[in-house]
Amino acid sequence: MDFILQNLPIIICAVIGILLLVVELFMPGFGLPGIAGLVMLLASVIFTWIEHGAYAGLGATVAVLALSGIAVSVSLKSASSGKLSRSPLILKDSLSPEQGYQATENLDRFLGQIGETETVLRPAGITVIDGERVNVVSRGEFIGKGDTVVVEKVEGVRVMVRKVDA
Repeated sequence: MDFILQNLPIIICAVIGILLLVVELFMPGFGLPGIAGLVMLLASVIFTWIEHGAYAGLGATVAVLALSGIAVSVSLKSASSGKLSRSPLILKDSLSPEQGYQATENLDRFLGQIGETETVLRPAGITVIDGERVNVVSRGEFIGKGDTVVVEKVEGVRVMVRKVDA
């Protein structure tokens, strides 16, 4: 019992550090919990090194790495198929083309269509094609507002137009 009381700051730093790393797993990006967790784990190793010497510090480093790895593995396993997988923290829905979801709109229908520029194209701007506003880009040339253009190429969401000579 005296050993635990004597090393309570070291134990608290290690436990809080591991918990913060687990919290970081389920948060987007690398933020405050991850950094704070790493700092707490480093503090527990440094406190051990100062209090008990180099061999104990090395042992604490190995223990912290092992316990962190185990905690992360258990958390990820729980998130994929355990109790945590049924929590609202875990996204269960997927967006697949079979369900009708599209990452980008198919703009191939505008190929060969004629429209009128709503804004100046320098080289990008907006053109109205069949009553629909479309973001377009010219081949680099300036096209004035109200000019007639034809869609000559569609690459994903990039619609390339050229001016129609009157």
